[in-house]
Amino acid sequence: MDLRIFTEPQQGASYDDLLTVARATEDAGYDGFFRSDHYLVMGDGDGLPGPTDAWTSLAGLARDTSRIRLGTLVSPATFRWPGVLAIQVAQVDQMSDGRVELGLGAGWYEAEHAAYGIDFPDLGERFDRYAEQLELITGLWDTAAGERYSFAGTYYAVTDSPGLPKPVQQPHPPIIVGGSGKRRTPQLAARFADEFNANFVNPDKSRELFERVRAACGEIGRDPGTLRLSNALVVCCGRDEAEFRDRAQRIGREPDELRENGVAGTPQECVDALGRFADAGSQRVYLQLLDFTDIDQIELVAADVAPQLR
Repeated sequence: MDLRIFTEPQQGASYDDLLTVARATEDAGYDGFFRSDHYLVMGDGDGLPGPTDAWTSLAGLARDTSRIRLGTLVSPATFRWPGVLAIQVAQVDQMSDGRVELGLGAGWYEAEHAAYGIDFPDLGERFDRYAEQLELITGLWDTAAGERYSFAGTYYAVTDSPGLPKPVQQPHPPIIVGGSGKRRTPQLAARFADEFNANFVNPDKSRELFERVRAACGEIGRDPGTLRLSNALVVCCGRDEAEFRDRAQRIGREPDELRENGVAGTPQECVDALGRFADAGSQRVYLQLLDFTDIDQIELVAADVAPQLR
């Protein structure tokens, strides 16, 4: 099982904060460093110093790291025009020498759209736009050099595009689709995604979502084995019970709730929790690190949990 670190910078983190965590992630041997794509703090807190743009910061990390995979979990389709996003991701892929992945979703947090003047259509339209963006972005990337690409959808259209720049990764950077939708999400994952992510659900629900997306693959003749399956889960690990409870208090979560819904407790408990997700079919877990200052926890999990998963 691969482990990646996943952060929520909208809660209050500068680029330098991100870089510190990303470098610690790389030094500790994790597979990747991912971040959310949000512009407004959630819950309590003032969010200072304010949001960092996901693809701007990933461009910086592309140059300031050397090995780890980088990406979003996930970028809302509402935030960007698909042609512009295709250019941004391809450029960051070039800047990182082929280490970028695009997590893309329909968008859900209405308050941040209102706070920054971003249109927020109803759910049906957001999914329609999302589907068109996936088709358009992959179409631009997959257009051979010297050829032209055109697309005419309900919400987006491109005419005679050269589909430039091209990403380093071929046919294109991996695409991550996630969520708990019963119909459209599995269909979009089966059609466009390299990875399906079940976020913040228990092993039983993960197994259900994985089975649903595998079935969607079968319906279109895709080998379900070509789709990687993953989870995103909060991490709260301590060398002993006291350290675990201290970490839980620092992130404002109840120890029992964390043990039920996350990767939490002592290192052995974290190994056991990850094993339950592996049994459900998960091949990769994004560990949501809620305390940006807690580099020690990154190192602890790398030293005492990760080796037992290999």
